[in-house]
Amino acid sequence: MSVGSLLVADLVIAVLAAAGWLGGGAASAARRRRPALGLAAFALLTTVARAVTITALARAGWWFAAEKVLIAAPLSVAAVVVAGPRLLRAPADIRSAAVPLLFAGYAEVGALLVTVLHGYPVSAGVGLLAVAGVVTATGVTWRVLGARPSGTVSRTAVAVAVAALVTGTGLVVTPAAAPAVPHRHDDAAAGAVGEPTRRFTLTAGTATVGVSGRNVAAWAFNGQVPGPELTATVGDVLEVTLRNRDIGRGVTLHWHGYDVPNSQDGVPGMTQDAVLPGQEFVYRFRADQVGTYWYHTHAVSDVGVRMGLYGVLLVRPAPATGGASASTDGADATTATGVDVTVPVHTLAGVPLPESRTEPVAAGTPVRLRLINTDSTTHRYALAGTPFRVAAIDGYDLRGPTPLADTAVLIPAGGRYDLVFTAPATPVALFVDGRAVYSTGAVSAETRAWPVLDPLTYGAAAPAPWSRVDREFTLVLDRGLDLRGLLPRYAHTVNGAADPDIPPQVVRQGEVVGFTIVNRSLFVHPWHLHGHHVLVLSRNGRPVTGSPLWLDSFDVLPGDVWKVAFLADNPGTWANHCHNLPHADAGMMLHLMYS
Repeated sequence: MSVGSLLVADLVIAVLAAAGWLGGGAASAARRRRPALGLAAFALLTTVARAVTITALARAGWWFAAEKVLIAAPLSVAAVVVAGPRLLRAPADIRSAAVPLLFAGYAEVGALLVTVLHGYPVSAGVGLLAVAGVVTATGVTWRVLGARPSGTVSRTAVAVAVAALVTGTGLVVTPAAAPAVPHRHDDAAAGAVGEPTRRFTLTAGTATVGVSGRNVAAWAFNGQVPGPELTATVGDVLEVTLRNRDIGRGVTLHWHGYDVPNSQDGVPGMTQDAVLPGQEFVYRFRADQVGTYWYHTHAVSDVGVRMGLYGVLLVRPAPATGGASASTDGADATTATGVDVTVPVHTLAGVPLPESRTEPVAAGTPVRLRLINTDSTTHRYALAGTPFRVAAIDGYDLRGPTPLADTAVLIPAGGRYDLVFTAPATPVALFVDGRAVYSTGAVSAETRAWPVLDPLTYGAAAPAPWSRVDREFTLVLDRGLDLRGLLPRYAHTVNGAADPDIPPQVVRQGEVVGFTIVNRSLFVHPWHLHGHHVLVLSRNGRPVTGSPLWLDSFDVLPGDVWKVAFLADNPGTWANHCHNLPHADAGMMLHLMYS
C-alpha cells in the first residue's frame, strides 16, 4: 500500500472510530443496550486498527505521523482505557457507560481535528488545546446527563484550558517577514543584454472567443486564446512589450520554465508591479535555452491563466550550432526538415483546448509534438499509431531516449514533453485524456489501459554534475486552518504556514541547494521553482536510474517524498510554489532569496 493510500485509510478509520464511540455513547444515553455495545465494540476495533496505520505512516516518515503519534495516539489510548473496561463489564444499566463512551468519542474527534485543521508541524499548544476540548466536552456531557463532575475534573479542565491558552493554540506562530522587493520598471538588467533582435507586443484585454462552436468570455493576449506563439533562435534578444487594455486586476508575463534574469520574471510584488489598465511593461532577455516553454500572467494567476492569458514560447537552436540543446542528446531541429507541432492543452470555460485537428503528413517525415500543460491539473497524453521517443522534458533534452509504443505520459501542470517520431504510412493520433487533439488521419484507438511512462527510469543514466549539497531545505505540504489574516481560512500550507507567512529560503550564489518535498495532504501538488531547473535525485527513496531529469514542474502526489537539487546561479528573489494555481492562491507560495 502506498503512503498516499495509508493517509486516506488512516483518515477514514479515524472518522469511523470517532463515529463508533459517539454513536455508542448516544445509544447508551438512550438506554439502547444492543446498539450501544455493538457500536462501542466496532469503535474499539477501529481504534486498534488505527494503531496499525499510524505505525505504518511513522515508518514511512515522521512528517506523515508526527501529530498522530504525539497527540492522536495518547488520546486514543485514553479513550480505550476509559471506555474499554465499561465495555467489557457490560453494565446492567447501560446508561452508566454513556459518559465514558462519549469521552472516547470526543478524544477521537479531538485527534482527528488536529490532523484536519492543524496538521504539520505538531506543537505542545495544539495538543493541550485538543485535551482541553475533550475534557470540557466531557464535563458538559456529564452535567447534561444528570451527573455532576467532581471538583477534580472541573479543576483539571480549567488547568488544561489555561495551559493551552498560555502556550498558544499551535495554530498561530510568529510569521516571518516577507521579503521587501523594490518595484522597478527600468531595471538595468534588461538593457544589459543588448539591442533586441526579436520584438513582440502583447496586449491583454477582455475578449469573446469562439470555442467548439460557441462564444465564451475570456481574457486574451491580442484577442486570441492561446496568445500569439513567440519564437526565437538561440542568440536572439527578445523584447516583449506588455500592454494592459482593460484587465482591472492587472497583468504580468512570467516565462514559465525559462530561467530569465530575476527582473524579467514577471511576479507582481516581487520583481515588478502588476501592469494596470493603460500601463505597459517592457521585458527584454537573451534567448539562451533551446526548447519548449510557455508564458502566462502571474498577476492573480489562478484567475488570469484560467481565463486565457497564456501562450507558447519556442526557442530553437541556431543552424550553425548543429542543434545542440540545453542537455546532452538533443536534436531540436525538426522544423528544418520536418513537421513541428505545438499542443498547448487548456480548459477554457469548461471547454477543452485545443480543438481536434487533422493534418496529413507524408510518410518518412520527422515530426516533433510539443506538449504543454497550461492547466492546473495533470493531463494524460497517448500517441497512437507509431513508436515515439520522449526527446525532451521541460525544455531539457533527455539522454539516450529509447522508442516507446502503446505507452502514455502524464504531464503535470506547467510541464512540457517533446515527443518525436517518423511519420508512418498509416495515420497517427495524439489523445489527451482520451480525446483526439491532433492526427494525421482517422485513428481509432483505446488508450486508457496503456501503462504510464516513469520518466525517472527512462533513458541513459549519467553522473550528477556535483558531488555535494551545500544547503538543504524540507518543504512539508499540507492543509490547515490559517488564522493569521483578518478572517480565518482553510489554506494549503508549507511547513504549517501559508503565504505570506512562510519563512523565505535563503541561499548563497554558487551553492548546491537540496530540497526534500513531502506531501502529507490528499491533493496532488505540481511543484514549480522560478528561475532554476532542479535535478531530480530520488522519489520515495528510489534514485533516478534513467536520463538526468532537469525539471521546472513535477507532480508531488499524496505521500510522495521528492529529493531534488539545483545550483544557485541566478541571483534574485524567486517564487517557489504549487502550480495548481488555486492552491498557490490559497497559501502554497513561498520565496527563495539569495543573500
